[in-house]
Amino acid sequence: MQPAQRSGTVAVNAEMSKAIPFLPRPEKLDGSMVGDMGFDPMGLSEIQTDLNYARWAELKHGRAAMLAIVGMVWQEYGPHLPGDKFATRDPFEAISSVGLNGNLQVLFAIGIIELANFNKYYGEGEPGDIGFGSDRLTGKDAAFIEKTKTQEIVHCRLAMIAILGATVQTLMFHKPLLG
Repeated sequence: MQPAQRSGTVAVNAEMSKAIPFLPRPEKLDGSMVGDMGFDPMGLSEIQTDLNYARWAELKHGRAAMLAIVGMVWQEYGPHLPGDKFATRDPFEAISSVGLNGNLQVLFAIGIIELANFNKYYGEGEPGDIGFGSDRLTGKDAAFIEKTKTQEIVHCRLAMIAILGATVQTLMFHKPLLG
C-alpha cells in the first residue's frame, strides 16, 4: 500500500500569512487592502473575482453585527420604554413582541439603505463609504486613516464572532448573556 499523496503544492519561498504564520498567504491577499492579514482558510479569495465587493460585504455585515450585539445587550440590560410590548428582556422574544408593523419599519429602513448604496458595491469606490461619517477622516494623515480603517475591520470581525456566540448561547441556554 502506498502512502497518501498531497494534492496541493506550496512554493518553498512563498510569503507566509500574518494571521497564521505556518500557512502560505493566498495570492490575491497581497496586503493592499486595509486589514488584510493573509487569512483565508476556506480559499474564498480564489473563488471571489472582485475582492472589493467582498470587502463591502464584510464591512456591511460587520457593521450590522456591531449594532446587533449592542442591541442584544441593551435588550437584556438597558432601560426599556413603558408598556407590555417592550417589557421582555429576551432579545428573540422582543422581535415577535413588537409585531409585524414594527418589523416592517426596520425592514423598510434597511431596504432604503441598500438601494441607496447598490451601485457603490460594484464600482471603484472605497469599500464601506456610504456617504456619511467619512468626512471625519478629511485632513488626517495616511497613517491615521489606515489605522482607523484597520480598527473598523477588526472590530467588524470581532462583532460577527460575538453575535454568533451570543445567539447560540441565548438559544441554547435561555439565560442572560452577562449573568
